[in-house]
Amino acid sequence: MQTLPLVDTELRPMVAGAPRFVLNDAKLARARSDTVTFFDTLGEPNTAPRVLRVPGRRGDPEVELRVHGVREGETKPALFMIHGGGFVMGTAGMRDGLDGDLANETGAIVVAVDYRLAPETAFPGALHDCYAALEWLFANAAELGADPDRIFILGESGGGGLGAALALLARDRSEITPAGQMLIYPMLDHRTGTAEEPRPNPSTGEFAWTRENNRFGWESMLGGQALFGDALGYFSPSTALRLDGLPPAFIAVGALDLFMEEDVDYAARLSRAGVGVELHVYPGAIHGFDIIGDTGLARQFRADRLAALHRWFAKPPVA
Repeated sequence: MQTLPLVDTELRPMVAGAPRFVLNDAKLARARSDTVTFFDTLGEPNTAPRVLRVPGRRGDPEVELRVHGVREGETKPALFMIHGGGFVMGTAGMRDGLDGDLANETGAIVVAVDYRLAPETAFPGALHDCYAALEWLFANAAELGADPDRIFILGESGGGGLGAALALLARDRSEITPAGQMLIYPMLDHRTGTAEEPRPNPSTGEFAWTRENNRFGWESMLGGQALFGDALGYFSPSTALRLDGLPPAFIAVGALDLFMEEDVDYAARLSRAGVGVELHVYPGAIHGFDIIGDTGLARQFRADRLAALHRWFAKPPVA
């Protein structure tokens, strides 16, 4: 199905002229380099982030954190940022400009985690890195001037999938309690793009992040393992059996994004489990629509995100 006519008119020229992005083992190194280069074009922070290395889980390496927005003598809410890249690309550092802007815009501390990528590190390596870093943030909130009652998970794409899994793991371990989960076009369902895809939609996934790329990302993180029960839910949150007891969620996705069906379904399941949900589906929007151009849709998304965060910051939401 050719879905270009469905793309928002401001985005359409960018989409029509873009080369098809195909991800595989042979092209991964170049894709990683190109991803960082693209994010570098989005700007640099006004001030350099504070770079920290914190302990990983037992037997795991240290985890790098990049911290934006700390102000001496101030206590602020904190956003625990998990970058995107389909589990196989990206760095926390590539978002320095965006995260610095986010800290300035929201008045929050932004703590970005540089988790290990697949296929070099299979599941649960990235999730363990995120958990260890978030656990450190809770334990050391006073050092950064972060309010431990207002620490929120924020993840995009593959990072959104890790963010959802992190919220599940935090609930089940009962050691730390994030106040909310902001999931931006999160990558939640390992079946999407396979013969087992539960809700095939021919209007989604033609541009930016395709079913072929999705299979590569999930297969890379799985690393040939067989997963069952809770482990499968932490790997692929759409398969989690229980969603009750999770922190409130903000979920945003484009109507043409490959992840639209799984994200809307996850939002509905959260609601049915008694979890507060704010869901936005942007018409004519593809994966990554908010960073590929300063369009009306991108501005609307940023306004929706900021309004939700300000509500959360004023009074942390109750699950």
